[in-house]
Amino acid sequence: MTADGPHPTAPSLVAGRGADAAPFALGLLLRQAHWRSATAMTEALRPLGIELRHLSVLIVLVNRGATVQRDLGTATGSDKAGVMRVVDDLERMGLAVRKSVPGDRRVRAVEITPQGLELLDAAQVAAKPMTDRLVAALEPGELEQLVDLLTRFIHPSS
Repeated sequence: MTADGPHPTAPSLVAGRGADAAPFALGLLLRQAHWRSATAMTEALRPLGIELRHLSVLIVLVNRGATVQRDLGTATGSDKAGVMRVVDDLERMGLAVRKSVPGDRRVRAVEITPQGLELLDAAQVAAKPMTDRLVAALEPGELEQLVDLLTRFIHPSS
């Protein structure tokens, strides 16, 4: 490989195929889709004073009810320290509380507060126009198809 690029006699990895057929194309497309979506949602949430990391924990708490921090990490893809920081933030904002778990003094469960539920509702309203803009190029039924495909991609059946 030279400073200007690959060695001129090296065969191209995508020779005869479009770049979208390269083995890494799916990952790149998913990364770009994530970046575009996260940017839009960050803008929608900014006036509410929360970030996507806060929203993801609040959504887990609504879907699962009171949840131990360890399980919040698994559900959101965060490490232990990251989840602790998010829960600390949510407690400071009055959006969640930590409670003792009966039978185990070492474990604390996190529960959403009524203020957290109100904020989550406001986030849904704020996100709707951004989501509509993100999917504006899709044909009728394609959003549902995209959600179904991504859900099966993330949670493949065994």
